[in-house]
Amino acid sequence: MNIEKFEAAGKEATLYHSKEPGSPLIILNNYAGDGKSVMEAAEKLDRKDFNLLCIGNLNWDHDMTPWYCPPTSPQDTPCTGGADEYLKLLLGDILPECLKRVDGTPFHVSIAGYSLAGLFALYALYHTDVFERAASMSGSLWFPDFKEYVLSHEMKRKPEKLYLSLGDKEAKTRNRYLKTVQDNTERIAGHFRDTGIDVTFEMNPGNHFKDAALRSAKGVLAII
Repeated sequence: MNIEKFEAAGKEATLYHSKEPGSPLIILNNYAGDGKSVMEAAEKLDRKDFNLLCIGNLNWDHDMTPWYCPPTSPQDTPCTGGADEYLKLLLGDILPECLKRVDGTPFHVSIAGYSLAGLFALYALYHTDVFERAASMSGSLWFPDFKEYVLSHEMKRKPEKLYLSLGDKEAKTRNRYLKTVQDNTERIAGHFRDTGIDVTFEMNPGNHFKDAALRSAKGVLAII
């Protein structure tokens, strides 16, 4: 596997090159690591050929969130709503640098993410027409007012495919924010289907933290 690391806009990027020119490019914003565990899981599941750009060194609670959200627990930190700022860096600096390095023109450029990055993946569709497909794995769709935002706004480009997933224990909590995640995700999935989008919604066993790499790989493969 040809792996290339580079830096753009102060972010660390790892590009896993496909074997075939023109293969899809999936952008994966990642909380930790360089995406190796996701690629390993994907190879065990399927042999689909694609480029994966994994972006790390993120200011997670800022870069991946659309607006301010107070701490969800006493041990947590607030989300500070820097998604628009980060999306500008992604489109203006990181993606162009990546496209210089891939072989051929990607069949499609798509976006994926886990947890808050899954929230960001969907939010980005309302602010750019660059991404043709998207995957939100265990996405933080509990985020205050996000469901209402989705229901009241139009995407810049209707994606060809959307993948949403969730753990079957994620909503089983007393936390007033997190307990809404399954209801919100199901409502959002239904809304997207009603608009004519090809949507896959999958429930996985376990809580939010179980099998993150495997769930991420399944989402990436689903939108190839």
